[in-house]
Amino acid sequence: MMKFIMVLLMLMPLVFINQYWLVQFVWMLVVMLFLSMFSFNYMYMYISYIFGADLISYLMILLSLWICSLMILASQKVYYSRFWSQMFMFVIICLMLSLFLAFSAINLFVFYVFFEASLIPTLMLIVGWGYQPERLQAGIYMLFYTVFASLPMMIAIFYYLNKNDSLDFNFMGMELGEVVLYLCMNMVFYVKIPMFFVHLWLPKAHVEAPVSGSMILAGVMLKLGGYGLMRMMMVFITLGLKINYFFIGLSIIGGIMVSLICLRQSDIKSLIAYSSVAHMGLTMSGILTLSYWGMSGALIMMVAHGLCSSGLFCLANVNYERLGSRSLYLNKGLINIIPSLSLWWFLLSSSNMAAPPSLNLMGEIMLINSLMSYDSFNMLALMLLSFFGAAYSLYLYSYSQHGKVYTGLYSFSSGNVREYLLMLLHWLPLNMLVLKGELMCLWV
Repeated sequence: MMKFIMVLLMLMPLVFINQYWLVQFVWMLVVMLFLSMFSFNYMYMYISYIFGADLISYLMILLSLWICSLMILASQKVYYSRFWSQMFMFVIICLMLSLFLAFSAINLFVFYVFFEASLIPTLMLIVGWGYQPERLQAGIYMLFYTVFASLPMMIAIFYYLNKNDSLDFNFMGMELGEVVLYLCMNMVFYVKIPMFFVHLWLPKAHVEAPVSGSMILAGVMLKLGGYGLMRMMMVFITLGLKINYFFIGLSIIGGIMVSLICLRQSDIKSLIAYSSVAHMGLTMSGILTLSYWGMSGALIMMVAHGLCSSGLFCLANVNYERLGSRSLYLNKGLINIIPSLSLWWFLLSSSNMAAPPSLNLMGEIMLINSLMSYDSFNMLALMLLSFFGAAYSLYLYSYSQHGKVYTGLYSFSSGNVREYLLMLLHWLPLNMLVLKGELMCLWV
């Protein structure tokens, strides 16, 4: 673990000598190195003091490294302003460092510290490189939602340390049976995922964030919530069996509500952001069933959603850079203007609605299986959730690609190679990882 932390630290001086693409290259090299060091010999790989990685940590770190390298590739506009490009790279490295340390921590308090620390670079990304004046309000929304929920968690952690004498995940054997402690400990993860009712900060943050901010928010930050819940549910197993059904019901019904909201969105980014809430609601329900299927399905869904949502935000940004608008009323008939990008819109929209062979389909099948075996009353709600998921993905694709071009002109404009590479690097892992699906189910 320490060698990767050192690589990230050593990247910082490289940023300030204006080596933008060299940093990108080294980042990809780190991804390949991390990928090659996968091992199942022990419960934890590469333990270094309070850091180590089991399978779930490994996949989350890999996803973070991958999305962060693609963030650099997506932010070409930043590259042209010299000082701001250096600051931008610095913020991304700080963010990656905090995410790396949060996911690889094997101690609850260390995880909590870096979980909170990752909020600061994200806030800097939104406020520093956002598009509209409202970005300040969006940043404050995000900050206060998270901080208000996380202070009770800190108190609950100290209470647990007092009772259990250890905060290492492997030694957290003592269960807690109080509902108040359950809420204190888990509410911050519900906000982060986000659960319906505490999701309002997410669409706001996405709409105001630059493309890199949206990518990291959808790709990795939401996964911190899912990861935290997976780690904490072992402390609340007995209590969880009694009260989790309430949160499962809330998430699934909330997912249906949010899917209906998606069908009324005119802003492309807002639509993709709300679809994240619906998908992560299903993921959260899977974790709360406390079943093997649910946990494995949630892990697969988190990786799939991270790649798929991030790719859709990139596509929305490609359109925004050309048309200067994210409105679906202006982004019309794009199949007549940029036909080659329509293929990527189709591929990523179809993955978003869980069409084969995407990882989303595998995750959804496992999650639906776990929720049906938890309670067969979930059937109707899951049917509606899947149906509306397909409906808003089709709505996004058909409204943006078909119809008359708003200028009345027909022209041909292909994107540039960087953009196609960006799409490919989102779509390939999303559809190729299905071939090694058994990897995701071995972590329990």
